[in-house]
Amino acid sequence: MTLLPALPSGVIETVEMHTGGEPVRIVVGGWPEVPGATLLDKRRHATAEQDHLRRFLMHEPRGHYDMYGVLPVTPDHPDAHLAVLFMHNAGWSTMCGHAVIALGRWAVDQGMVSTDGDTARVNIQCPCGLVPADVALSGPDAGQVTFESVPAFAAALDQSIDLPHIGDVALDVGYGGAFYAILAASQLGLDVRESPVRDLVDGAVGVTEAVKAQCPPSHPEEPDLSFLYGTILTDGGSGQGAASRNVCVFADRQVDRSPTGSGVTARVALAHARGEIATGDTAVFESLTGARFTGRVGRRHRVGDIDAVTVEVTGRAHYAGTARFTLEADDPLASGFLLR
Repeated sequence: MTLLPALPSGVIETVEMHTGGEPVRIVVGGWPEVPGATLLDKRRHATAEQDHLRRFLMHEPRGHYDMYGVLPVTPDHPDAHLAVLFMHNAGWSTMCGHAVIALGRWAVDQGMVSTDGDTARVNIQCPCGLVPADVALSGPDAGQVTFESVPAFAAALDQSIDLPHIGDVALDVGYGGAFYAILAASQLGLDVRESPVRDLVDGAVGVTEAVKAQCPPSHPEEPDLSFLYGTILTDGGSGQGAASRNVCVFADRQVDRSPTGSGVTARVALAHARGEIATGDTAVFESLTGARFTGRVGRRHRVGDIDAVTVEVTGRAHYAGTARFTLEADDPLASGFLLR
């Protein structure tokens, strides 16, 4: 029987939100301090020393296979209102757009920023960098959140990989705070509107494993960001004129219910690199739940020797409740488990 260490405060408290159906479990009490001079240092410490608490909140019986969480920590960026670590079923991410959208609304409601005017600016330090989010406070867009991504870029265009039972497949690899392999589901004989989710997951995981083995991405400036987070299967559309549906499968076969904020960032950066979308242009992306994010090409940047752009992503998040999670000393399943 494997037991967890006692919770430092006896209880972990959370605010429960969702963005397009994708959960955002925000820790608001009970988690011990995460030491580290920088946010990436804190991510390393949480991975090495506090991962049992991630499993406690993300895994069953308190979470589920597709649970997603956010841990607010002390920022080290001088312009940040808050800093966060992102957690999922397999570990700790470097960026999460759907969570940033929820955090923007939550930070405003917590009184962390000024609410004078029609919008409130919340500067959120993520492991990939500072991400400003503007929260609409009035009018028909009240509650809507738009964040500006870290510089995003095309890591590979028309990259060929070899898939078992399929053969050569061409895909793109884009960075939007995390790296994604992106391709039309039709290349795998699938359809993001018609195929069973299980088949989409199997197909995406096969691509992820192949890219990791054959052409793993590398960030030009930060080794901690040099990993493939997942694969996004699309309907082949551009998101201009009509919404483009996609499904993102990340971490350990985890399925994003939202259009994926960092994934939308990567898709827009790839389209811009191909010359398919100009600065200031907007595209619309849709998830399996029908939730929609818009992505707009923002400012030009350079990341190392790579051309990059920021992307403005807009969406909505909603509250689902609050929770207080406790641990009994003799609970044989305290360390959590996952069933699919």
